[in-house]
Amino acid sequence: MKNLDAYGRIKRTYPGNDVEEDQRNSSSGEQLHLLDGCVPELNSRLQPSYVIDQKSASNSGKPMEQNFPEMLLILDTETTGLDPLKDQCLEIGAILFSVSSRSTLAQQSFLIPVDENSAEGINQIPASITNLRQPWRKALSYFQDLVDTADLLVAHNVDFDRKWFGREPLPKLFKPWLCTMEDICWPADRHLRRRPSVRDLALSYGVPVWAAHRALTDCIYLAEVFKRCDDLELLIEHGLEPKKLVKALVSYEERQLARTAGFRWNDPVQGAWTLRLSAREIKNLAFPVAPLEPWED
Repeated sequence: MKNLDAYGRIKRTYPGNDVEEDQRNSSSGEQLHLLDGCVPELNSRLQPSYVIDQKSASNSGKPMEQNFPEMLLILDTETTGLDPLKDQCLEIGAILFSVSSRSTLAQQSFLIPVDENSAEGINQIPASITNLRQPWRKALSYFQDLVDTADLLVAHNVDFDRKWFGREPLPKLFKPWLCTMEDICWPADRHLRRRPSVRDLALSYGVPVWAAHRALTDCIYLAEVFKRCDDLELLIEHGLEPKKLVKALVSYEERQLARTAGFRWNDPVQGAWTLRLSAREIKNLAFPVAPLEPWED
């Protein structure tokens, strides 16, 4: 391991948020072999974070305290479509959340003017409403203040929400991200799918669900889930571990093993059961896997 601090973490550097995820190498058929205590250094999300060296990690189940993210900014976007090259973000919701106190410190929601909204049938936001007079530029400035205060940005579908930032009028965001849909493996006693919806996640923690597809509402659901998580620190620590796309090496008769473990067929690699996993998660599998992305030397 290189560049370890006193707590056994590897300090990372990162490019801006406009850099796309590495090109997947789906041709690899090499079986993955990991040495005990070794965590691959390549973070496929291209975000700044601390990678935990398993040899230095505490065996108590408690996360290391130094550099641990105390302030979370839970955020969500509503947009006029799916393509940031031709569509626009028309609403941002954000909640500043304290991990140690399990408390909401600040929350914000505001609309951004757009000429049309092709997704109105989903988010129920008419374009005309976004053009009513309101201080959205001041709201955007306050949003930047919240970002600056946060240690970690949290969203339920980071790959979707992150891509809108850095495109006018939204600022680029240079903080690390955590995805509550992809990165966190929720406790088995919650009986959730590997990639749960916000609605299912909220209900599994006893959070009432009253609406969907408005930015602040989804942020509130996540904040309420976090308040109910006794093991939130550990979930965050594990969620920040670097993950790589791997392929399950199972026969047709064994395919249920991969499905039960959360692997997806034909997504994103055709003809394969694949999933993004950390080195720790790979060690706990009941079957071997092969990497589909290169590991750093």
